[in-house]
Amino acid sequence: MGRDVAPNPSPRKAARKAARKAVEPAPVAPGLAQETEEVTEAVMAASRLLVGLSARALADVSSTLTLPQLRALVVLEGCGPVKLAALAATLAVNPSTALRMVERLETGGLVDRRANPDNRREVVLQLTAPGADLVRTVLEHRQREITALVSRLPAEVRTGLVVGLRALMAVADEPGVGISRSARSGVLEGDSGA
Repeated sequence: MGRDVAPNPSPRKAARKAARKAVEPAPVAPGLAQETEEVTEAVMAASRLLVGLSARALADVSSTLTLPQLRALVVLEGCGPVKLAALAATLAVNPSTALRMVERLETGGLVDRRANPDNRREVVLQLTAPGADLVRTVLEHRQREITALVSRLPAEVRTGLVVGLRALMAVADEPGVGISRSARSGVLEGDSGA
């Protein structure tokens, strides 16, 4: 009594397969392969630089907070009150991992965790005032360092960098990545828009 039809894959396997397919690179024409590799290497180097700047900014402000915990706080700051499951999904971690992280942040007085008034089985998270202050301080510190670096670039390089980074963020569609009001309107600070 064999079956001719293969069993459906588990939802987890299907999700992993879809995730792998989503990150598979698009086919690249042979002439573009070298340029794509150069851009990839430059983005990877810039990513390491930004992680280093973030780590330094965090270390200068808090000796106990980790980068993943800061990321959770930044997501909460940007998204407002959220359910634990939504935070876990945004951070791409298991809900149990997110819960342990939130418990540490709550113990530190940075996050408030309450039962959802609409569904008592769900937990809603939000930043406390000290949590919001910490995020603001770390991000301001990081912004000062990035501003110091960017200000050393020629104007035409800065403009090209803005265009390229916005395009990269658009194709990444990463949740929790905020763009300032001036960037959304397409006007650079100190630029007349011409």
